[in-house]
Amino acid sequence: MRTIRIHVDLPLAPAGEFNLPGQAGEHVARVLRMVAGDPLTLFNGDGKDYRAQIIATTKRDVTVRVLEAMAVDNESPLRLTLAQGIARGEKMDLIVQKATELGVARIVPLITERSEVKLDAARAEKRLAHWRAVVASACEQSGRAFVPDVLPALPLEAWLRDLGDEGERLALLPEGDVQAKALSFRHAMGILVVGPEGGLGERDVSALAGAGFRGLRLGPRILRTETAGLAALAALQALHGDI
Repeated sequence: MRTIRIHVDLPLAPAGEFNLPGQAGEHVARVLRMVAGDPLTLFNGDGKDYRAQIIATTKRDVTVRVLEAMAVDNESPLRLTLAQGIARGEKMDLIVQKATELGVARIVPLITERSEVKLDAARAEKRLAHWRAVVASACEQSGRAFVPDVLPALPLEAWLRDLGDEGERLALLPEGDVQAKALSFRHAMGILVVGPEGGLGERDVSALAGAGFRGLRLGPRILRTETAGLAALAALQALHGDI
């Protein structure tokens, strides 16, 4: 029987009763057509699943009771941050969704030299909320109980100025001289930078090199941005993570 997992941005504890937040409640009642007595699993990103049961449903509210907290141990030992040049439209949604399924720990949308997507303050805020919702949905589907953070979009050089020590620094480049199988990760952490549709520009590459990033090469074929980062994540997880 399929387990229904629902993300809620609320504190959770056994014996607690509450109404599901609006969008989650609407999905449970109207889309899934669940009723009183049905079981479901809740999670809020703290690393646990919470077994719960629907107590009552109305046109507006779905009341649930939390029955049990269960530790979830399915996070990759390799903590990767994907810093992705913002791609157009649904491509970015696909990247965010699949990167979450592949176990990425953090996602940073980057504005690079060749970025074609322009975001004013209002649009950037809406896109951030949308990408975070995509991540939560991908966690529901994939069984992850930790929710990767999605940072606000930043220009590449501004992001580099405040970058801390997060392990191996890699930029996906066709002319890169490092292969995934030859890597060794300090403290099992790393950052992967992927350019947008037009790739990383010369200024981008120079800034990354100055910040200690090495060029990662996947193979002889040129991949689209929505393929490249995901292929690299899968390769790194297979060679150094848990795939």
